[in-house]
Amino acid sequence: MLLGQPVTERDWLVTGTTGDTLAELGFKPVGKDFRVFLHPVSKEEYALPRGTTNLGNTRDIVKQDLLLRDLTVNAIAIAADGEIIDPLSGLRDIEARVLRHTPGFSQDPVRILRLARLAARLADMGFRIAPETIALVQEMTASQALAGIRPERVWSEIVKALAESRPWLFFDSLRTLGALKEILPELDCLFGVPQPEAHHPEIDTGIHSLLALERACELSEEPQVRLAALLHDVGKGTTPREEWPRHIGHELRGARLAAALCRRLRTPNHYLELAVATARLHTDCHRAWQLKPATLLKKLKQLDALRRPERMEQLLLACTADLRGRPGYEQLRYTQADFFRLVLQAARQIDGSDIARPEEDGRETGARIDRARIQRIDVIRREWIARM
Repeated sequence: MLLGQPVTERDWLVTGTTGDTLAELGFKPVGKDFRVFLHPVSKEEYALPRGTTNLGNTRDIVKQDLLLRDLTVNAIAIAADGEIIDPLSGLRDIEARVLRHTPGFSQDPVRILRLARLAARLADMGFRIAPETIALVQEMTASQALAGIRPERVWSEIVKALAESRPWLFFDSLRTLGALKEILPELDCLFGVPQPEAHHPEIDTGIHSLLALERACELSEEPQVRLAALLHDVGKGTTPREEWPRHIGHELRGARLAAALCRRLRTPNHYLELAVATARLHTDCHRAWQLKPATLLKKLKQLDALRRPERMEQLLLACTADLRGRPGYEQLRYTQADFFRLVLQAARQIDGSDIARPEEDGRETGARIDRARIQRIDVIRREWIARM
């Protein structure tokens, strides 16, 4: 409201009652501590005060609760009569466009991720993280404050960040705060790893990964596509230093790392599957028409694109983001995507029921179907190359 933005939800602080009373009135508890409840009709959050309630009056209870919130700009309440309650000068920080921690910030390390997410969301309005808050968070991360956070809570913040308009700033902020190496070490170690300048003017693999995420946001609102673009080159972080700037075999290494990362964070399977496929297949997509027809069919099967063509579209979006995530490449047309769409269309046009024979077993029929698909793909490939 104070920023002039549309108000989409309201959170209420409730004093003078108990959780049992709220439950009797039909409010639904959220979480394990029974401090937050959902209104039975509006579904808005009603929270009991943090800390002790053995204070003199309601206003003191409210102020204490605000002191235990994460940032000064979030430690503001508005009373029923419209009065602004602002014990930590959050209004001043809003005016100065500063994100500053409260005395209670360090009580929950997940607030580090929320700080990075808010910094990304408000960056275009000129907000920056206060130097003393950066210093505090760096101290927290150095003392392993993030080590004990449940993976589900970490993933919840990451997936929310991926849905924001500028999620690359979230990961960049985490790196500044010293938290990226604790949360996503596979991504953090890419910074400083060089790539051949002829193909990557930005050279640095970490910078390229963030640029790929930025381009992915222009192409798709799907967070799984954005995550796949961000992680497509994680394998380059394990390339021996003596082999730099080349990264032979990074695709398979990257697929394994992406799978391990997603399992650690307990992401849904469709995130894992697309991230793994993108890490494994993005180089093949870039050299699409150099692949033999049989290899092209093999790649389609690895992606399960014959049954799930939408997976191919997601992969092609992530690969387009990879190409465009380089200075000077931002508007290039990714013609490989057009080629792969034709290849997939050709392969799916083969009707197995026309090929199957009653006397054959399934393996023989499958082999003949594949041969027919390869022949059709070969025609498409030859026609494409002839037009190049």
